[in-house]
Amino acid sequence: MTFEYTGRHVEVTPAIRRHVEEQFRKLEHIFNGNNIPVHVILAVEKNRQTGELVVHWLDHTLTASDTNADMYMALTRAVGKIEKQALKLKKRIIDRKHNARKTSAVAPHPDGQIEATPLPVRIINARRYSVKPMTAEEAALDLSARPDNFLVFRDAETSRVGVLYKRQDGNFGLIEP
Repeated sequence: MTFEYTGRHVEVTPAIRRHVEEQFRKLEHIFNGNNIPVHVILAVEKNRQTGELVVHWLDHTLTASDTNADMYMALTRAVGKIEKQALKLKKRIIDRKHNARKTSAVAPHPDGQIEATPLPVRIINARRYSVKPMTAEEAALDLSARPDNFLVFRDAETSRVGVLYKRQDGNFGLIEP
């Protein structure tokens, strides 16, 4: 662990340094012996002694501070708070790994034959058609003269809308409601 000390209105003595480093040696099993930066901030205001610790570990920042009449007691209690936070974070990370879904459950067919979901069907307005009253025979003559594949017309006898379309075999199909 790398320690950095800041003293506000107080001198950081070697005894305080040894005390903090001893307290953190007890926590090395939690941090897996990694080189972790620890920033120790000591402050004195009137008769209040404040010890604040900032630890950067696993992309997280653990902070703890404690105020007491004795600087050593304030630092010991702050280290205890850091220990609780580190244990909670480590447990959460371990639980996340143990409860993670297996790849075989997420991708049950890893044979490379993955099918994409089809795109949703869209309705595109092409153009408007004028519906003229005519018979089915007149509509067939009109459709044979056009390049279109269908014709919407109003039947002159029944006044109902009908659709006449060109079939693949060259004949016409009639759709009536």
